[in-house]
Amino acid sequence: MKARKGIVIAIATKGDTTIKDLVDDVIYVPEAEEELSAILAVVPLQLLAYYAAVFRGCHVDQPRNLAKSVTVE
Repeated sequence: MKARKGIVIAIATKGDTTIKDLVDDVIYVPEAEEELSAILAVVPLQLLAYYAAVFRGCHVDQPRNLAKSVTVE
């Protein structure tokens, strides 16, 4: 992505200093067991997706293309 001038954002554990040289921005999460690290990474990714959608002007509380059975009471 960097070759195409894209922005690279990484998620890393606190204390990882080598990742800063490879990416544009780093989101740090606390160190945890390997089994729990994915759960810790989901929270900042969800917030990133939310704020990116808001920035783009998408209605985050009204998703499109849901099945009718989900939207009808």
